[in-house]
Amino acid sequence: MQRNKFTTMRSLKVLDRCKGAQVYALHTTGGGGGDVGDKLYHQLQDHLSVNPVRPISMHNYQSSNVPLAYVNETLLPYGLPVSDLLEPQIESCLKFIDFIGTLADLYRRIENCPQFEKTGMYLEQCAIFKGLSDPKLFRRTLRAARQHAVDVHSKVVLAAWLRYERREDELRGTNSMNCCGRNIECPKATLVPGYNPEFIYDPCVCSKNPRGESVDDYSIEDMECSTSDEYRDMSFCIGDNEIRCIRYCIASLSTPFRAMLYGGFRESSKEKINFTQNGISIECMKAAELYSRIRRVDSFDPRIILELLTFSNRFCCDDLKSACDSYLASLVNDVENALLLIEYGLEENAHLLVAACLQVFLRELPNSMHSPNVMKYFCSPEAKERLALVGHASFLLYFFLSQIAMEEDMKANTTVMLLERLADCATESWQKQLAYHQLGVAMYERKEYKDAQSWFEEAYESGHIYSKVGIARTKCKRGHKYSAYKMISSLISEYKPVGWMHQERSLYCDGKEKMSDLEMATELDPTLCFPYKYRAVLLLETNKIGAAISEISKIISFKVSPDCLELRAWISIAMEDYERALRDVRALLTLEPNYMMFHGKMHGDHLVELLRPFVQQWSQADCWMQLYDRWSSVDDLGSLAVVHHMLANDPGKSLLWFRQSLLLLRLNCQKAAMRSLRLARNHSTSDHERLVYEGWILYDTGHCEEALAKAEESISIQRSFEAFFLKAYALADTSLDQESSAYVIQLLLDALRCPSDGLRKGQALNNLGSVYVDCEKLDLAADCYMNALNIKHTRAHQGLARVFHLKNQRKAAYDEMTKLIEKARSNASAYEKRSEYSDRDMAKSDLAMATQLDPLRTYPYRYRAAVLMDDHKENEAIAELTRALAFKPDLQLLHLRAAFHDSMGDYASTVRDCEAALCLEPNHADTLELYNKVRELVKEQ
Repeated sequence: MQRNKFTTMRSLKVLDRCKGAQVYALHTTGGGGGDVGDKLYHQLQDHLSVNPVRPISMHNYQSSNVPLAYVNETLLPYGLPVSDLLEPQIESCLKFIDFIGTLADLYRRIENCPQFEKTGMYLEQCAIFKGLSDPKLFRRTLRAARQHAVDVHSKVVLAAWLRYERREDELRGTNSMNCCGRNIECPKATLVPGYNPEFIYDPCVCSKNPRGESVDDYSIEDMECSTSDEYRDMSFCIGDNEIRCIRYCIASLSTPFRAMLYGGFRESSKEKINFTQNGISIECMKAAELYSRIRRVDSFDPRIILELLTFSNRFCCDDLKSACDSYLASLVNDVENALLLIEYGLEENAHLLVAACLQVFLRELPNSMHSPNVMKYFCSPEAKERLALVGHASFLLYFFLSQIAMEEDMKANTTVMLLERLADCATESWQKQLAYHQLGVAMYERKEYKDAQSWFEEAYESGHIYSKVGIARTKCKRGHKYSAYKMISSLISEYKPVGWMHQERSLYCDGKEKMSDLEMATELDPTLCFPYKYRAVLLLETNKIGAAISEISKIISFKVSPDCLELRAWISIAMEDYERALRDVRALLTLEPNYMMFHGKMHGDHLVELLRPFVQQWSQADCWMQLYDRWSSVDDLGSLAVVHHMLANDPGKSLLWFRQSLLLLRLNCQKAAMRSLRLARNHSTSDHERLVYEGWILYDTGHCEEALAKAEESISIQRSFEAFFLKAYALADTSLDQESSAYVIQLLLDALRCPSDGLRKGQALNNLGSVYVDCEKLDLAADCYMNALNIKHTRAHQGLARVFHLKNQRKAAYDEMTKLIEKARSNASAYEKRSEYSDRDMAKSDLAMATQLDPLRTYPYRYRAAVLMDDHKENEAIAELTRALAFKPDLQLLHLRAAFHDSMGDYASTVRDCEAALCLEPNHADTLELYNKVRELVKEQ
C-alpha cells in the first residue's frame, strides 16, 4: 500500500526536524537544486582550506609543568564516586505492576463515565502519564480535562496548568493574563460556568468588549434621575440623610426585603425606615437603590461595589451579589489587585472573585510560588478551609501546586505543606496513593525517615504497590537492611517481576547476588540508569577506567540524563581525558543549567571554568567548523557541547539557542528543548524572527493552527528560511490532502531560496527529498539527497537508500546505509533502516545491533515478532512484544500484540491491548477498527 505522502515528513518532527542556526548567510537566488549544494560545498571547502579543523590531543596540550596531583586536587576536590554510596531515586509518580492493564481499565472507565465526570477521569490519566517520558501525552490529556470541565474552579486551574506547560512566564514581554487565542486558555472564558466541550476551540473573547466595561454613556447622575420622585414611595434614613426608593424595587432584591416591606413587619406600613444602626454607608444605600432599578453595577466605584457585596450577603440579595462578584472578578488583572481583593472574596464568600484572584496567582507560577503573600492562601490547613468555604479547595488545585513545588524544591517546607493539603483533599484511591507516596518521597529527601515510612505505608495500604520501595528504603536507613531485603523479595515472588524490583533488591545484598539483580534489572528494563551507573563506578574502583566509560556510555547512547553525563565526566577526569569531560559537562548544562556536580557540591559552570585551561581553546570560527564536523558525523552530544561553548561567548545569539533546541529534540530532551526555544525567542532581534520561535513553541505544544498563523505573520514581514519551514510543518500537520503536497514542496523550495547555512540547507534538501519520494518523484528526490550529501548532510544517505530501494536497486540501498553506519556516531537507526534492505539473517543481525544500541526503538521488536508469527511461534512472538512493552508502552507494539491475540482467538487479551493503545491514542483508526470488530465477536458469542 502506498505510504501517505506526508508520512516521512511528519516523522522528522523530532529526529530530523528542519530547525537550526545560520553559520554563514548564503544569499542564493535559485531553487533547491544542484547549484545550491555545489555553491555551499565549495564555499565550505574554501573555508576549511583556510581554517582547517585540527585534531586535538589533551595529552599533547596539557602543560608539562603542571603537577598531576595539583590537577586532580583542582578538578576532583571531592574525590571519586563510591559504589556503596550510590542509590537510585525513589520516583515520585504513580507506578504500576501491570501498566498495560491499568491503561486499559482507565480507557474503559473514561468511555463509560458520564460527560460531567470526564474531567476527573482525565485528571487521573494525567497523573498516570506524568510518569512517562513523552510530555505530549500529558499535555493532550490536560487539554481533554479542560475541554470537559464544568465548573469555574476546574477551568481556572486547568487553563493555568496548560499555560504553565508552555512556561510562558519565561517569555519576555508577555503578561500572565494573555492567552493562546483559544477559549481553552482564555482567562475570561475560564470564569464562565457551564459545560460546552466544543466551545474551547472557538476564538477567545479577549478581543471582544472586556467584561464589565459599560457600552453606554450613562453617568450615575443620569441614572439617579431616570425615575421621577413621584414613584418613590418610601425612604431609608441613615443619620440625617434620606434615600428615596421605590418599595417594590427594593423588595425585589431579596426575600428578606420582601418580607420586611410587604410582610407582617411594622416596616411594611412605614414610609421611612431607619437604617442608621445597620452599618451601611449612605453611598452604599444609594447604590443599592439605583441597582434595584437598573440592575447594573458597572458604573459604581469599586469601593462601593465591595460594600454592596457585604450588603448583598447581609440581606441575601443573590442577584446583586452575583453582579458585584462578576464585576469585581473582571477587575483582577495582576497580583497586586488579586492580593487586595481575595480577602474580600473569602470574607464575603464571593466564588467568582476568589476564582479570578486564584487565576492570577496560578498564571504567575512558578514566580508566585516564592511569594509568602501568595502562598499563605494555600499552604496551611486554615487557608485550605477558607478556600473550601468558597468552593476553591480541590485535589486538582493542590495537584497542580504540589507538582510545581516538587520541581522547584522537593525538600522545601512549602512543598511539604502543599502535599499535606493534597492528601487532605484526596478522596479516591488513586488520589490517596499519589498524595501519600509523594509525601513519603518528600520526607525521604528531607531525611525524615520515620515520617517517610509512615506515608509510604499509607500509600501502600491505599493500593500503590511501588510504595513498598519507599518502605524498604526507609527501613534500611533505620538499620533494618535484612527486613528491606525480605520485603522486596516478597514482591518479586508475589508479582510478575519488573526491572525496578530487582534494582531495588540489589541495594540490600552484596557480591554476585547484587550483580545478578542488577543484570536482571537491565534485562527487564534497559532504561533504568542505576545499574549502568553502579557497574561503571565498580569498574572505576577496580581501575578499569575504559570499561567504566563504556558501561555508562551504553545508556547515554539512547537515554541522555544529567546524572549519567555527570558520572561519565567524573570518570573522564580520572582518566585525564579533559576534553571528553568538558564536552559532557557542557552537554549536561544544556539539560539543567543550574546542575550541581559532585553530590551537589560544585556548580557545573564552575567545573567548566576549571577544565578550560586543560583543553584546546577555540575561536568562534573554530567552533562553527567543529559544529559542522560533529553535525555531519551525527554526534548530537558533541554538537550540543559546541553550541554551549559558542553561547558562552555569545549568549545573545538567538540562532544558537534555536540550534540547541533542535539538538535537544533529537536527544528526546523535550523539556530542555522548549527552554532553549524560549531563550531563542527572547534573544530574537526582529519581529519576524520572534514570530517564528513563538510558532515553534506553539507547534511543539500541540497548537498547530496557531503556529501556522505565526509563520504566515512572519512571512508577511519578511520571507525567511525558518518561517517557510515552520509553515510547511504546520501545514503538513493540519492538512493531509493530495493538493497540499505541491504546496508543501513549494514552501520548501521557497525556504531554500532564502539565506541560510550549510547545515540548514542540508536538512532542507533532505526533507524536500522525502516529500518528493512520497510523491513518487524519485529522480528529483535523488537530486536533493545528493546535493545534501555534497554539503555533508550525512543523514541523506538514508533517503538515498530509500530511493534506490524503490527503484529496485536493493544492493545500492544497502550500501548507502552501510556508509551511514560508518560515518554516524549515533547509528542505531542506521542499523534498523539497513535491515530493510537485507535478507532475513542479515536483517536479524542488524536489528539485534539496533536493539543493543537503543532498546527504545520499537521496530526491531515488531519485526522479530512478525517473523516468529510467520514461523507459527505465536507464544514467542507475544513474548517478544511483551518484553518491550514492559518498559516502553507504545501504540504500535500494543496494536500489533492485539492483532496477534486476535489471530490466536484470545479476544479478552485483544480487547485489553486495544483499550491500552486507545488510552495512548484515542483516534488510532486501525486499533479502533480491530477493537470494534472484536467487541462485536464477543457480543455474538
